Amino acid sequence: MTRVIDTVHCDADTASSSLTGSALQGVRSVVAAPENEMKRWRRIFEANAKVVIDGEKYLDPDSFVNAIAPKNDSTKIGRGQFAILFRVADSSKRGLVSWNDFTVFETLLKRPDADYWIAFQYFDVDNSGTITFDEFKNVFLANVGPSAIPFDFDCDWVKLYLGRKNGTHVLGYNEFTQLMKGLQGERLRQAFKYLDKDQDGFIRPEEFKQIILEIAGHKLSDAVIERLPTLCTLTPSGRISYSEVVAFQNVIRDMDMVERILREATAKSKDGRIDQSDFLNHSAAISRYALFTPMEASIIFHFAGRGSREKRLALLDFAQLLDPQWRAPHEVLEANEISAKPSLLQGVLKSAYGFVQGGIAGAFGATIVYPIDMGKMQNQRSTVVGQMLYKNSIDCAQKIFRNEGLMGFYRGLGPQLVGVAPEKAIKLTVNDLVRGRAMDPETGRIKLGWELIAGGTAGGCQVIFTNPLEIVKIRLQIQGEAAKLEGAVRHGAAHIVRQLGVVGLYKGASACLLRDIPFSAIYFTAYSHLKKDVFHEGYNGKQLSFLETLGAAGIAGMPAAYLTTPADVVKTRLQVEARQGQTHYKGLTDAFVKINKEEGFKALFKGGPARILRSSPQFGFTLLAYEYLQKYPWQNNKLEVKTALTTPKRDEMSQIRARNALKILLDVHGDFGRRAANFSHPLVKQAPPTTSGSSSKSA
Repeated sequence: MTRVIDTVHCDADTASSSLTGSALQGVRSVVAAPENEMKRWRRIFEANAKVVIDGEKYLDPDSFVNAIAPKNDSTKIGRGQFAILFRVADSSKRGLVSWNDFTVFETLLKRPDADYWIAFQYFDVDNSGTITFDEFKNVFLANVGPSAIPFDFDCDWVKLYLGRKNGTHVLGYNEFTQLMKGLQGERLRQAFKYLDKDQDGFIRPEEFKQIILEIAGHKLSDAVIERLPTLCTLTPSGRISYSEVVAFQNVIRDMDMVERILREATAKSKDGRIDQSDFLNHSAAISRYALFTPMEASIIFHFAGRGSREKRLALLDFAQLLDPQWRAPHEVLEANEISAKPSLLQGVLKSAYGFVQGGIAGAFGATIVYPIDMGKMQNQRSTVVGQMLYKNSIDCAQKIFRNEGLMGFYRGLGPQLVGVAPEKAIKLTVNDLVRGRAMDPETGRIKLGWELIAGGTAGGCQVIFTNPLEIVKIRLQIQGEAAKLEGAVRHGAAHIVRQLGVVGLYKGASACLLRDIPFSAIYFTAYSHLKKDVFHEGYNGKQLSFLETLGAAGIAGMPAAYLTTPADVVKTRLQVEARQGQTHYKGLTDAFVKINKEEGFKALFKGGPARILRSSPQFGFTLLAYEYLQKYPWQNNKLEVKTALTTPKRDEMSQIRARNALKILLDVHGDFGRRAANFSHPLVKQAPPTTSGSSSKSA
């Protein structure tokens, strides 16, 4: 084939006046990278280049792999296998990659089709822009071991792409991409036919395993590979048919879609589990046509269920099929034996840290909303007969500011902060403890009833600290105005505690329980469902942002605060020291009856809006702090299914495309890259150019 432009290496000395030099310069100007990218590439190159020749740095195969291989790869592709891409970057075929070579390779990786383009360049040995039959065959054989299942290059499938006449049909880039996409299916067909010695349409389990290891071993976890022979149990014959082999290959090929269906179907399931019918139904619901056959679905559930296809499975059961790096939980614990068994000191420190973070988060939230709490409490106070103390919350705030100044809004804050640490710690810890006991360890789901019980139990336990705290706080809050209007002497928290005594500190505890138990039951349940159902936490590995977490925590506090306002009004009336002319209450029931009779039903919801304004931001910031502080320094080691769909994209797009290019080559045969890593010289050598301008292609 006649060359239009001779091959020129990117760092070759070429006269600028030549046609080749002008063309190369034009290409460079078109694909010129922005300055920030060039700086990043230079930083990567300088950090990895170890070879220095005549004052210039170069990348050898090992340092090239360090420069381009993804740092957080969720596949089984070894870093050494990325050396196969070195031959594409090494345009001069001298065993080293210069800075100019590296920039051209990185620019190439910016192409949206970089994976197929790199594979094309790997097979296009002489850089002519086309691939002949002999070139395709020689490159293939040079990268496949002698023990591999033979491939018939004279088959009709190859001839459909390259023609029957010798050398008259060559593959352009677009034709090559289609050939590579169908090559794995043809290899599977030929491998089955080769191993089916009896030509009865069946092969033995170990032969099936051999086929899959050659064409898809890098896509499967070790657990699935070990169980590959068990596919024969799907039929009574004890052998594996061609249809089953094709069905398994289809599942592996469409694993990304399998994962999406599994995640969506289990997320929508009430119990977090699905069976084969649920999988097929969801598959049909999200597509125009059926994506998977019953046999393919049966294979998915066979390997996920470890041979049992009838039971309902959680997403965690499919992890070994979805994650190529999956290991059994006991293996992970053995590998991390030290961290899996925390010491007694670590346990004590972790518990202490929980109380500290509860105190910090609670104190922060309480301080922010304390002025609102002051207004709410004053507005809920009992009225003097024939006199209305406050018209509304705004009037209440104006009178507090006029009588006591700005500091009046923070009167009683000290005892509030002192009691908030154990209160929040107990509340959050008890809720997490009960939820953890009631939660399905595989699905992470908890029944609604248990959610309410967990929250209610947490609310009930906190009253041990809440009731004494609030009665002291309320007495401190109301004495400021009394001192202003009546000339009464102000007393500190210690005086109030001595005056009330132990029993008096728990006055109104029944109303406090009536408020805190339903509040926590509503709040924690609403918070959990807002995160999961509204903000979709955990869907495809999603983690909530700062604002989403704050929004979920804040919104959950609104119904919880308002619906429990009547109990809060009664609690306040019981805990306030009634003065002359004010109504006295004997107990919980008496307070409900008298408030409703004397002031009407609406009086039970006095301060409701203020409670929303207080509780919503207070619990919003408290839970926000709890969520973030809880992660450090002890991470919650929740069992999750982490794959490429859920792993944060920390790698650059160029590294991801380099990995995808290697996947295309590994789909040809699993030895691609492994064999290349064992040779110091290229497996495929470039043929020297002929004087006639044409090139002879050889591998």
